[in-house]
Amino acid sequence: MATTFINCTRPSWDEYFLELAAMIASRSTCLRRRVGAVLVSKERIIATGYNGAPRGLAHCLDMGCMREQMGIPSGHRYELCRGVHAEQNAIINAAYYGVSTQDTVLYCTNQPCIICARMLINAGVIRVVHRGNFEDDLALQFMREAGIVLVEMPSSGS
Repeated sequence: MATTFINCTRPSWDEYFLELAAMIASRSTCLRRRVGAVLVSKERIIATGYNGAPRGLAHCLDMGCMREQMGIPSGHRYELCRGVHAEQNAIINAAYYGVSTQDTVLYCTNQPCIICARMLINAGVIRVVHRGNFEDDLALQFMREAGIVLVEMPSSGS
């Protein structure tokens, strides 16, 4: 006999993939901001990424935050960091395993920065769903100009 659940609500696809991105962020090795990203094609995960040092290099968890040591505020001088952003790692992981990112959706725990925005545009991402918590107006402008649909979801409270 089948079990019937009353008042059982399923998360939307956006909520579902954002929650997975939050779980992926737990692997981050950044001392300042833990970010997770999920690349999806037709409701199927094709790649994930979190922010941290490149493969084989020491993590900030092990050696400290270079940006903190240099007094660099959040949102400035992105190139002065050991870490690769979560969005970048999702794109890189797709490429590493030979998976196309054309016409995909990116789910991310934070709004992408301008560097990630340019990469997402060139990777063929058509929609970005994020939770906010990082403001980069130029990134938003570029993604809108490129025709990427942007969706900011409210914080999950978790």
